[in-house]
Amino acid sequence: MAKRVELEQTAFLYGGNGAFIEDLYARYLRDPSTVDPSWRGYFDELGPETRALFERSRSALQPRDAERPQPAPRLAEGGAVVDLGSERSRRLIIDHLRVVMLIRAYRVRGHLLADLDPLGLAGDKHHPELDPKAYGFTDADLDREFFLDNVLGLEKATLRRIVEILRQTYSAKIGVEFMHIQDPDQKAWIQGRMEGTHNLLRPTGEIKQEILEQLVIAEGFERFLHVKFPGTKRFGLDGGESTVPALEAIIRRSAELGVD
Repeated sequence: MAKRVELEQTAFLYGGNGAFIEDLYARYLRDPSTVDPSWRGYFDELGPETRALFERSRSALQPRDAERPQPAPRLAEGGAVVDLGSERSRRLIIDHLRVVMLIRAYRVRGHLLADLDPLGLAGDKHHPELDPKAYGFTDADLDREFFLDNVLGLEKATLRRIVEILRQTYSAKIGVEFMHIQDPDQKAWIQGRMEGTHNLLRPTGEIKQEILEQLVIAEGFERFLHVKFPGTKRFGLDGGESTVPALEAIIRRSAELGVD
């Protein structure tokens, strides 16, 4: 049943439907109300990056002079000339769009695969929209290089590297759900902070020592309270010790930024 649902959700992404998707998306860009609500919802999630890439590719495919036929548009790629009107070039454009769709999917749903279970009781997680195979890619495509135009901070990267960065950024030990935010600046700020560091904190040895000292002080204070006020109702730090250095970091950074 799950396999059938996955197929229904992703079947439109495969080869023979490329031209259909392209025309449907073009209709959506002209007037979203002319597209079925199910497609409109999907296209809404693709975001401005997909729109920009699609419009650039479409404009490149249009003749420059409507009254005088022009040769098929051609671009230089790696020293060779690429015919943008050829089936091969159209396939290349569609594959790049699918990579952008995959990146978008991780931004929206990557938190669903975040490793938040230190005991491993939940088992392996899987989500069809976060699997490159759902977008028509195979293992043979993992080492293909794709142009990203600085998406994820990369000019270009292999599909394998792209997936590694996405999993580290959105599906590692921290899950972040932010694409529902309506304010573009707020959303872009979070996205930039996540993707700019691949969601990794690389503290210096001095910072690590400070974190350890704060944890030791917090644990020592809790033990003192237990001895000083036995039987008194209170809330302990068990399982939440990391909150102490986190709050310390927030307070310090706020002070650096001028918060009163």
